Amino acid sequence: MTICPSMSARSIRRRLIALLGLTLACLVMAGPGPVQAAKQKPMLMFVQLAESVSIDTTAKTIRLVNVAPQTVYFADRPVRLAGHITLENYMKEWTSKAGKDNFAKDPPNAAISVYEPGQPDSTLAVVEIRDPRIDGKDLVYSYKLIKGTLPKSAGQTSLFIDWIGVGGGVGVGFHGVGVGFRGPGWR
Repeated sequence: MTICPSMSARSIRRRLIALLGLTLACLVMAGPGPVQAAKQKPMLMFVQLAESVSIDTTAKTIRLVNVAPQTVYFADRPVRLAGHITLENYMKEWTSKAGKDNFAKDPPNAAISVYEPGQPDSTLAVVEIRDPRIDGKDLVYSYKLIKGTLPKSAGQTSLFIDWIGVGGGVGVGFHGVGVGFRGPGWR
């Protein structure tokens, strides 16, 4: 049976292969479809800022002195977003209300960057943080040192907290992104 009387079987095969190739190229350039995109969830990372830090090496605590009332969160891929979450809502990430994979069950690593007057560079250390508690305007974590050296106290401090998977500790959110109580942020 001939599809088009003026075309040979070989010509039809070539055109079908070319059409299939073009279709595949379009699908690859279009990226994941809605079903795949919904399955890919962002991994949120957090940043906390404080006026200074106090480290108690005996009690193994990090005290973020006068911590900012908002914690920054962001994700790069597959969905780029950023925003702020109140300290109160950030603390919920450490409870069973946040899901089965909350920070309390799987404590995150964090990089702590501390400005020390008179030093040419910030002091940087990597720690595992646990058991956060609010003490007035301060946020206190228990810690385990992974790498680097922590100063006893210093100036401006940033705590860069490793990711947590959406749906495991960050609420239900919208479009499956899971930003829950922190709002939509930047998309």
